[in-house]
Amino acid sequence: MNRILIIITISIFYLPAQQMDRLFWNGSDWRRIEKTANYDPELSYMMKVGYVNGVLDGRLFYYLKAWTMEQAFADSLYAETVDYLSPRELVKVLDNFYADPINGYIPLPSAIIICNMFGERIPMNKIDKYIRHSKDWINRMILENNQ
Repeated sequence: MNRILIIITISIFYLPAQQMDRLFWNGSDWRRIEKTANYDPELSYMMKVGYVNGVLDGRLFYYLKAWTMEQAFADSLYAETVDYLSPRELVKVLDNFYADPINGYIPLPSAIIICNMFGERIPMNKIDKYIRHSKDWINRMILENNQ
């Protein structure tokens, strides 16, 4: 019970403060969870899986809102598979993905899609293309935001 209170407290007070003036979480935010959890693997996992579930729940919510308005548009907008891996598997693959410093600034929503692409065994050339695309759009967005 104490761990749940700690997670809620950290989530309410610490994590939102880390996102001030940020559009998306990225690898540095993901890796920071372990430090926030005092390097407790169980607490770190619970925080990571909570974040992943929140992202997936939010995506489903907006998919369903769009689907009620225009089904074909919603299906095309949310075409990427993001639920191929279980949350436990996704946390593990995200940890491995963000262990490579070159992936550190890829936003977490893109990383979730990329990790599911790995899980589905999509050809590496398609995954590499999606990674390049993700890096390009976040770089453009950051540059436009700083102007």
